Amino acid sequence: MFNRNTGIILAIALAAGLGLVLAQKVFGPSSQGTHDSSSIIFYGTPRTLPEFDLAQSDGTRLIPGELRGHWTLVFLGFTSCPDVCPTTLTELAQAQKQWQSIPDSLRPRVVFVSVDPERDTPARLGEYAHAFHKDTIAATADVPSLERFATSLGMLFQKVPGKHFEENPSDYSMDHSASIAVLDPQGRLAGLMRPPFNPQAIASDLIKLTENTAP
Repeated sequence: MFNRNTGIILAIALAAGLGLVLAQKVFGPSSQGTHDSSSIIFYGTPRTLPEFDLAQSDGTRLIPGELRGHWTLVFLGFTSCPDVCPTTLTELAQAQKQWQSIPDSLRPRVVFVSVDPERDTPARLGEYAHAFHKDTIAATADVPSLERFATSLGMLFQKVPGKHFEENPSDYSMDHSASIAVLDPQGRLAGLMRPPFNPQAIASDLIKLTENTAP
């Protein structure tokens, strides 16, 4: 059944496209939105995320309250990703360096969530993410929890077996959404960023958003 990978990938892409259309209808994004931004598509009404509980690389739990007080960018991926993940994390790291002077209590957060818990232990995930930027939060969970979390962000992921999967269960890759979810300081889903990403624009937008929402 694994020779239908192409069909699976197309189905995921279609579902992702439909998901974006649905999100636009539900959340009402606007080209104007409530913020002036060049990198973010804002939803008309931020959405409160359902409860989630992920394991961080430092051994603590990532729960909704941990992200409050900061603008947060959430990106799904996995450490064996050949191109999209390292490219995106590099671009995000370039943006992170530009807001480094913002006090830690307000500084925007970047969260990298692995959708490959079978291979990405919290320790391995932390080493990978922190190689791009030391402030990146790295987390993962069991597959059902990850599916609920990804769905709440309007994102998808799918395990894609390789040619030798039956002989070698580690021969697989992960298809996943390439967009970045944007959470506001209340921890609500406020918008998204779609590739290609511009680190300078991301940094500029997050700096302005932080300044505008600082107490």
